[in-house]
Order: sequence, then structure tokens, then C-alpha cells
Amino acid sequence: MTARSRTWIAGAAVVACVAILLADYGLATWRAPHDDSAIKRLQQQVKADAALAATLAAEQKRVTAARRARKSRDNAVAWILIASASLFLVFAKRIVGQAPRPARGSEPLFVAGLKPRAGLSPPSTSPAEDLTFIDDLVAKEGPSKENAIVFLQAIQKHYRYLPDDAIRRLSDLTGITPAQLAGTSSFYGQFRRTPAGKHTVRVCHGTACHVAGARQITDELRRYLAIPEGADTDAARMFTIGEVACLGCCSLAPVLIVDGHTAGRLTPSTASAELAHLEETQTA
Repeated sequence: MTARSRTWIAGAAVVACVAILLADYGLATWRAPHDDSAIKRLQQQVKADAALAATLAAEQKRVTAARRARKSRDNAVAWILIASASLFLVFAKRIVGQAPRPARGSEPLFVAGLKPRAGLSPPSTSPAEDLTFIDDLVAKEGPSKENAIVFLQAIQKHYRYLPDDAIRRLSDLTGITPAQLAGTSSFYGQFRRTPAGKHTVRVCHGTACHVAGARQITDELRRYLAIPEGADTDAARMFTIGEVACLGCCSLAPVLIVDGHTAGRLTPSTASAELAHLEETQTA
């Protein structure tokens, strides 16, 4: 049986359980006044004729048994509903996970926007090859181990990440071991160990933006920039894509910020156009 079939069965079970609970609730709401009225009437009659006491006791026993049976049945249906809903979510998630993703460079169905950029080569010279900055930095600040964070912040600002060559050179000049520098850099979220793009793109994934399609925005930007799975920066090191919890612009959802510039009420195509326009202005 396929995951899709299991999903349909679990969904049908959820609908059936909800229908049973609603029917029981409606029946109980309708019968309760009639049962209470009948018992009160018998109680009044017993005051005049003691022989009806047995009838009253039987009626009370019947009503109590019916209500207990309905409660037990509703409890059992509720547990079945919880289990069915859980299975439905599990199977539905599998279907979504198995859905084919558009091939990199192909046009997704949800957007008739920009096609992926033509292949761009990464910078031919790594910024880490120029280590004179490290020499000047240590000469300026002094080779003290207490300046480790200052060194890392300066390197991050200069190269936009912490190159391995720069870390080794810093270690040679200061005596701070690479392990100590790696431990310090990994403790703080501001430091990167992989190259970052020239421009930082932050896509809001707060509640309002998520509902308005933030995931589609992020997926389209990654497709447009041809960023591989597990990476956040395009090959040309032009853009780094990141997700943030909230940008405080809920009325403009979905929103992204590029180098401090806010763009709102986006669609996947207009989000890609924002980056394309920035590229054009940079190369003009």
C-alpha cells in the first residue's frame, strides 16, 4: 500500500471519528432535556403513588447507563481520532518529502519569474591568499592571547568569514592554537568558517511571512542563484541567503532585507527581481 493510500485511509478515519463525535454530541444535547423531564415527572408521581418507585429507579438506571456508554464510546473514538490524525500527518509528510523537486535551473511551476542566472565562476583568487592583513592586524593589536576575539572579529569583517589560512597565520604569530581559535569562533554565532557573499539576504520566516509564502520565496532565491543543498552562498560569492525569525514588518509580508534595504509584499518572481536589479546596478 502506498503512502498516498495510507494518507487517504487515515484522513477518512479522521472524518469518520469527527462525524461520530458530532452526532453523539447532537444526540446527547437533544435527549438530555427529555430524560431529565421524564425523571422529574416520575419523581412527582412517586410522591402520590409509591408503587411507581421501581419504575423511577429503572428509568434512572437506564439514563445513567446510556450516558456512561456514550461517554466510554466518545473516549474511544477520541483516541482513535488522535491516532488517525497522527498517522495522517506522518503519511502526508512522507508524500511531501517524496514530491519531486524541480531540477536546478528548471522553471518551477509556482513562478513564471526569472530564469536562473548564467553560470558565474567563483572569484579566481581567494581573499585568504593575501595574508598581509593578518600581519598588520597582529602588529597593531599586539600578539596577546587576550585579543583572540578582537582578532577574529577583524578577520571576519575583512574577509567576510574566517579562512583557514588566516587562522593558521594568526596562530603562528600569536601562539594561540588553531583549536583554541576554532573553539572561540564556534561559540559565537557571528563567525563563519565558509566564504560569504558580497551581499547578505535575510528572508523573514516569522508567522505572518511564513503564512504569506516565505518558504517559496527562499526556495526560489536558492533556485535562481543555483545554491546547492546544504550551502547558503552562490558560486560567485555574490549573495548569501539566510532565514530570520522576524524583521518586524508583518504588514509587508513576505519580506526580505538585502544589505539593510527592505523589500515587502513579495512573490517568488519579484524576490528574484530584487537580486537581479542589485546585480545590474553593481555591474553597471
